[in-house]
Order: sequence, then structure tokens, then C-alpha cells
Amino acid sequence: EGVNFEVEFELNKSEQSVLFDAKGSIIETEIKIEISQFPNGVLDYIKINYKGQSVKEAAKITDTKGTVTYEAEIKEMDLLFDSNGKFIKEIKN
Repeated sequence: EGVNFEVEFELNKSEQSVLFDAKGSIIETEIKIEISQFPNGVLDYIKINYKGQSVKEAAKITDTKGTVTYEAEIKEMDLLFDSNGKFIKEIKN
């Protein structure tokens, strides 16, 4: 993934991934979640700002400092939200 390395695996029937830098240090971990597990406000934001789009996949991301963000994958992009459901940014795929 760019200059970093991503390892995807399944653990206890849960899809997960870990992102490493070139030195092998962990950058972040990502766990696939149910859409219903998003914080309040995420789905409302998508409904208002991305009309007609539906969430294809949902994930909870935790960096090495313990900061949690949520990722909603919609058509051709990922939307990132903080742990309170506030929109951070979109990343085009």
C-alpha cells in the first residue's frame, strides 16, 4: 500500500489487516466491522453528503497511539470518521 506494506488475514472469523512501514514497525491495525457498529452520525453524514451511495464495507482502524478512526467504503472512495462520528476526509480509490 504505497510505500508501506499491508498484511490481510482472518482471526476468529474476523477480517483484519495490519499496515507496516518499510522498517517493519506497525502503523495501524484495521478490523472489518458491521455497518451498524459505526458511531452515531456516520450514516447520516453519508446519506446527506453522498446521496444514493451505500456503504460496501466498514472498518475500525487503530493507530499505534490508540487513536480510533472509522472507514466507510463507498463507490470509488473511502470516507474516514473520528471515534465520535465526525467526518475527517475522503480518499479516492
